[in-house]
Amino acid sequence: MNNILVIGAGRSSAALIDYLCKYAAEHNWFITVADGNLDVAKSKVKNHPNARAIWLDVSKNNDRKDHLARTDAVVSLLPAHLHLEVAHDCIKFQKPFVTSSYVSREMYRLGDEARDRELVFTGERGLDPGLEHIAAKKRLDDIRAIGGKVTGFRSYGGGLVAPQHLKDNPWKFKFTWNPRNLVLMGQGTAQYLEKGKKKYIPYHRLFNSYKTVNIEGAGEFEAYANRDSLLYKDVFGLSDVPNIYRATLRYPGFCDGWNALIQIGLTDGSYPILDSEKMSFHEWMEAYLQDEPGGSVKERMANKLKVKTHSKVIKQLEWLGLFSKRRIKFSRATPALLLETVLMDKWTLKPKEKDLILMQHEYDYILDGERKTLISTLKLEGKNGQNTALAKVVGLPMAIMLKQVMKGELTELGMEAPMKKEIYDPLLKEMESYGVVFKDRHV
Repeated sequence: MNNILVIGAGRSSAALIDYLCKYAAEHNWFITVADGNLDVAKSKVKNHPNARAIWLDVSKNNDRKDHLARTDAVVSLLPAHLHLEVAHDCIKFQKPFVTSSYVSREMYRLGDEARDRELVFTGERGLDPGLEHIAAKKRLDDIRAIGGKVTGFRSYGGGLVAPQHLKDNPWKFKFTWNPRNLVLMGQGTAQYLEKGKKKYIPYHRLFNSYKTVNIEGAGEFEAYANRDSLLYKDVFGLSDVPNIYRATLRYPGFCDGWNALIQIGLTDGSYPILDSEKMSFHEWMEAYLQDEPGGSVKERMANKLKVKTHSKVIKQLEWLGLFSKRRIKFSRATPALLLETVLMDKWTLKPKEKDLILMQHEYDYILDGERKTLISTLKLEGKNGQNTALAKVVGLPMAIMLKQVMKGELTELGMEAPMKKEIYDPLLKEMESYGVVFKDRHV
């Protein structure tokens, strides 16, 4: 096999494309990077002699199938809801398929077909989900191998920005991944286990129920519960473990601000705002107020949120321009879409700014009658706005696995998450050579 098709050249593609180009001459590969924005695809290929950039609208069935039919393996870096069509094509044309996204029920069913056709189909190879799962599985397996009994598992992770770039930003946050996914983050109900009992946190209470966590070498952070703490219980072999908690990290102050956006109603994507193009942001905020006391819209909004007018939450809303007389430029936009456009103005990572990946896993276990806790921490900074830490931890696991596929070294068939020792050990070892290292300590 020689030809690799990478579909999608967005924020998380740089490290994957660089890795494939690095090994292209050695293995006689040719890489095609396809994206709806040709200039973006070209910027990732960088005139490499073993690669090319092409324009591709993945919704155009004939164009998509034409390119898939002429390649040997496919990597999809598309938004999750677009993977399925590509995966169906890979089944039809009998091509290996790799993605970083969650393995959905539909993908699992396709995995059965892939197995029948002796195709490698794999997902959950990046970050959230991916790297944090295989790193956790390795240490859980190691603890059990020495006779330890696991009694608790806590996982914290976040895609953030290096603190030196956030001095004038009251949110202490910028986009390092898909803005739409962030606006919709947390929607649904978070679930976890505490002392053997299931605990649920619905969306409207999620960002008001955060914990404070110390991350080794980084400081104090807020952590709000993930939706899926229980979904990997069986995969990790945690079916008899009474305490399981997974959470997302943010700098202090973020959760209160985001909770305010939810309580106002700005993360709702279920309805359009009629005549939104005739409104100012000030008028938009006023429309969410009823009979709250106060003079200005800002004062009344503070009363609605039960905070002081000079509070950090109101300063966060003001910094976004939500009380300004600036006109809204979008027609019939949903609140969530309007919020996304506001955040894009303020939260876009600049070319010289560095992102920061933090991950910490905590494993409680009993060994020889003694209670122990293993804390495993990853701290990784990007180089700049294009060569990000996020791109590294999302792209490298996929690229490493794809190299195994192209060399015929990977024999796992079907849509399998990489939870087996023979898969995760060499992957984690090679990741360490790129600076992706978990540091372990016992307490």
